[in-house]
Amino acid sequence: MDKRVLLAKPRGYCAGVDRAVVTVEKALEQYGAPVYVRKEIVHNKHVVETLSARGAIFVDETDEVPEGALVVFSAHGVSPAVHQEAASRSLRTIDATCPLVTKVHNEAKRFAREDYDILLIGHEGHEEVEGTQGEAPEHIQLVDTAEDVDKVEVRDPSKVVWLSQTTLSVDETMVRVRQLKERFPDLQEPPSDDICYATSNRQTAVKTMAPECDLVLVVGSKNSSNSVRLVEVALQAGARASYLIDYAREVDEAWLDGVTTVGVTSGASVPDILVMDLLKHLAERGYGQVEEITTANEKIAFALPRELRKDMVR
Repeated sequence: MDKRVLLAKPRGYCAGVDRAVVTVEKALEQYGAPVYVRKEIVHNKHVVETLSARGAIFVDETDEVPEGALVVFSAHGVSPAVHQEAASRSLRTIDATCPLVTKVHNEAKRFAREDYDILLIGHEGHEEVEGTQGEAPEHIQLVDTAEDVDKVEVRDPSKVVWLSQTTLSVDETMVRVRQLKERFPDLQEPPSDDICYATSNRQTAVKTMAPECDLVLVVGSKNSSNSVRLVEVALQAGARASYLIDYAREVDEAWLDGVTTVGVTSGASVPDILVMDLLKHLAERGYGQVEEITTANEKIAFALPRELRKDMVR
């Protein structure tokens, strides 16, 4: 059989990531280096290294930013406490939080105002989860594993709602929701889907091609939740093997032994140049035939943060 590559579409940058990366680039253009960024702007090694080279300085916490300097908040969102801390140190802030994450924050605030117990399905320690929890810490309990489902305690079983991190596996989340519903039959759904369109679209594309693939390569960084999920989804959907790589050079030649069909996709924070590098790498090894598997066409774009649409007030 001829060696071939199945290339997933959609893959790579989503609208929220694109907006966040452009936010840092524009801030550097408008205000000059250095521009501080709290946490990684998006979870991708290449993007962070490229922006660092242009004068972005990545810090873990706002207290590492000099007083009065400019700081960008990452696409994953921050809690109100972080905004307060920035204000107390007179920092100029640009918030690059993805609008779909902001939507979940707003849902959390609304249900907290209505005095619900909120069960947030997500991964402990993930920046997005920390930001959402920070909106209503006294109302939100994190549900990560099946064991967490058993530990949940609510005040009134008729006033419970679930929300989720935007970058989870759709299937895994629904497993967790079913487990929660067994305990709390009156559990309410989020007003609209929390898992972002880009995450679910990328998973659908992988599910479609995985059964035909001997190997699925996912371009993405290890700390990128949605990229890690794509590897899991590929294996669950029938790929014989699947690996997460940042760069083409990380492909182990042994992975290609006896492989005729390689599936290629990338996480939502991955620039397409890295995918093109991988295709070139595969072509040099005889996988020159590339067929794009399209399951959706994404036309969504988000406006830049308002601070970059006008001159920031000094």
